[in-house]
Amino acid sequence: MTQQTWDDLGAPLPGPEFRAASDAIVTNIEQVIEGKTATVRLALAVLLAEGHLLIEDVPGVGKTKLAKALARSIDCSVRRIQFTPDLLPSDVTGVSVYNQENHDFEFKPGAVFANLVVGDEINRASPKTQSALLECMEEHQVTVDGTTYELQTPFMVIATQNPIEMEGTYPLPEAQRDRFTARIAMGYPDPAAELAMLDAHGAHDPLQALRPVADAATVRRLIATVRDVHVADAVKQYAVDLVTATREAPDLRLGSSPRAALHLIRTARAVAALESRDYVLPDDLQALAVPVLAHRIIPTADAQLARRTTDAIVADIVHRLPLPHHRSQSPYDTRPQSTDGRGDYRRM
Repeated sequence: MTQQTWDDLGAPLPGPEFRAASDAIVTNIEQVIEGKTATVRLALAVLLAEGHLLIEDVPGVGKTKLAKALARSIDCSVRRIQFTPDLLPSDVTGVSVYNQENHDFEFKPGAVFANLVVGDEINRASPKTQSALLECMEEHQVTVDGTTYELQTPFMVIATQNPIEMEGTYPLPEAQRDRFTARIAMGYPDPAAELAMLDAHGAHDPLQALRPVADAATVRRLIATVRDVHVADAVKQYAVDLVTATREAPDLRLGSSPRAALHLIRTARAVAALESRDYVLPDDLQALAVPVLAHRIIPTADAQLARRTTDAIVADIVHRLPLPHHRSQSPYDTRPQSTDGRGDYRRM
């Protein structure tokens, strides 16, 4: 009798094969990005959650390198867009060109037609060009001249921007920011990691030697596995409570959208799978609240004067909001109660 492979099984619960594939991608990226394991794993979680990632930080901390390392670790189509003030929407989505031989218009795909799209300095393009990404990020399709073209699967936009330098930039509108599943900041490396970086990057760029350790088919299987991760009703309610709390917070004039709750649950599924769990914990939502929610909200003028950041406001909401109560066991339920506090959130 032949042993079943991962392909035969379709989308099993997170097991050794899932862990091996995801760890290989993380380890590969860490050849380029030193000492940022949590950031790298979150970037991978966003990919497996079928979302999009905004990397926002000061210059020189490795924003573009992280995006390119993730793209090069997967053997699939990758396109990079250097966002500049003169970039046109047609450069992103594509354009219909008249073919004199056929006497008809034919579509020339733009840079967005790829599995991974790396957008460098996205806030340097005009709002008109930025809006070209709205449809493709939400609906995974592009409409040009009345014709709709489907995008490939998987599809992910990884955009970088510098929050400090404001000259010649166009801040992302709320509709655009809301389509990014998570926003992360690289931060400065610790001294040991920076010292190791001097040795690793001093003579040559390790990004040039990076080779793929997965392909698009593998990523699709990982995504299918993530979709099957269980989310208990209490955890779903907790996600709604977190999002609702941002709408009622006195320090905010714009809270999180329903899309934020959906992205929060999807990313929590991916994080749980990366930790070899087939169920989501409230702890996952707490850990993801800041990267998933903070970039979508707008503080009031008073909060801005008090120098209250959106990260701090969301962290305070997480701290104040009570965790969901565990499910009380029915007298007719003969299953043993969990001793680790997690049994209430497992698949029943």
